Amino acid sequence: MNIKLFFWVIIFVFNFIGLNSLELVFNTQEFAPFSYNIDGVVSGPGVDVITAVCEKTGTIKPTFNLLPWTRAQQEVKDGKAHALFLIGKNKEREETFYFSHPIIITEYGFFVTTDNKKEFKDIVDFKEMTVGVYGPSNTATTLEEIKEKIKDMKIDQTVDDESGFRKLSYNRINAVFSNIDVGYALLKKLNIKNVKYVYSYKKIKYYVGFSKQFVDKKTVDKFNDAYTALYKEKTIKNIIDGYQMVIAPLE
Repeated sequence: MNIKLFFWVIIFVFNFIGLNSLELVFNTQEFAPFSYNIDGVVSGPGVDVITAVCEKTGTIKPTFNLLPWTRAQQEVKDGKAHALFLIGKNKEREETFYFSHPIIITEYGFFVTTDNKKEFKDIVDFKEMTVGVYGPSNTATTLEEIKEKIKDMKIDQTVDDESGFRKLSYNRINAVFSNIDVGYALLKKLNIKNVKYVYSYKKIKYYVGFSKQFVDKKTVDKFNDAYTALYKEKTIKNIIDGYQMVIAPLE
């Protein structure tokens, strides 16, 4: 092969790769221990899993943004970003998102202060209590569903997770409804010693949600096929285990 022909082959190969690559923007929020910022770099198990899966597809190139949650969601609605992670499923989201396979299993439940000696054996034990929750969020949506069963429960919704736990620590509210892992991470971050986890409400799975308006279903299928391959190779488990979290089974 002469030099000129070799040169044109190289150009063709790079152009082919470029034409077949797809850049997707994945938005998240400060949501430790699932997603967080380290020296300006979006980090956490979600980023690591998505990066590995995109690499496996051979064509999807991910970019990650960590933003206030309202802005993160709005960018996806506007087409400035293509996906949200890590998110729970609900009916409203299923109307607007294609979902990845579930990635992590965690749970929602209640935190109270350590001086609260009441035994919480059933959800009705939280009646006549003011419960803090971060929202709008899937967590807040779930608590609203609980309130339908417990009419005399009051909800104190805050614009971030930290506010609810600070209020609880100072006895300004009676409980906080939160993801258990997020709650423990915040207690450590805020150095709060007088709050404990007392009641597990339900297990929750976290996914990547792709905009139905701006992402083709075939792209999501390709992502999920790559995820399945890495799942079977134990790559996903190794990533999740590294964060001491629980991998979700394939759906």
